[in-house]
Amino acid sequence: MDHPVTKTRRSEGSENNLADKRESGRELVSSERVWSGPIFAVDADQVRLGPGQEPVARQVVVHHDAVAVVALREAETSSQADGAAEILMIRQYRHPVRACLWEIPAGLLDVAGEEPAIAAARELAEETDYAAATWNTLAEFYASPGFTTEGARIFLAQDLSLLPEDRRTVREAEEAEFVPTWVRLDEALDAVMDGRLHNPSTVLGVLATAQARSRGWAGLRPADAPWLRSPESL
Repeated sequence: MDHPVTKTRRSEGSENNLADKRESGRELVSSERVWSGPIFAVDADQVRLGPGQEPVARQVVVHHDAVAVVALREAETSSQADGAAEILMIRQYRHPVRACLWEIPAGLLDVAGEEPAIAAARELAEETDYAAATWNTLAEFYASPGFTTEGARIFLAQDLSLLPEDRRTVREAEEAEFVPTWVRLDEALDAVMDGRLHNPSTVLGVLATAQARSRGWAGLRPADAPWLRSPESL
């Protein structure tokens, strides 16, 4: 698949000092992999937080990073009668929480060497049968930085087109139940604020998209913007 086309408008001004930064000054005294599987592994680490201090024990779930996609259309491309912005969502059963969740398309970065933007385009195609010509970065987050390396980047995908039948993926298992559904952005935002949506990529993606819209889509970062990923992720 070709690299997604990136169109972006950058905001002007000085760099903001409110930014997370990599810190390498903590001494990793020892690390033992105590369990390993196809999606994640578990390490037992001993970390010295400061000079002269005794090491502390930390268990780390070493996980693949992930990507998620807010696929958006509006105005004349929207299916809404008033041309309102709408996003593409799916409903997926999530066994660990025993619930069906409304989510934006997403998936793991589990293909060796695959760029995040390419992975996002692949996931969008596999889960919804759509492709996008314009890609930007919306937000990133760590899933639970107190114990896992997993991070995720959320992309904004625009200028969408439906894939021809011969390029569509046959979905299996839980994904066989997917019914891609266009939802008004404002309806999704209300669902977030009402506590009716719980998937973190979806919640953050909806909030970030609403904020980007309020700014007239100015200042969006390119799809290949720097990303503070954990160097220990699978």
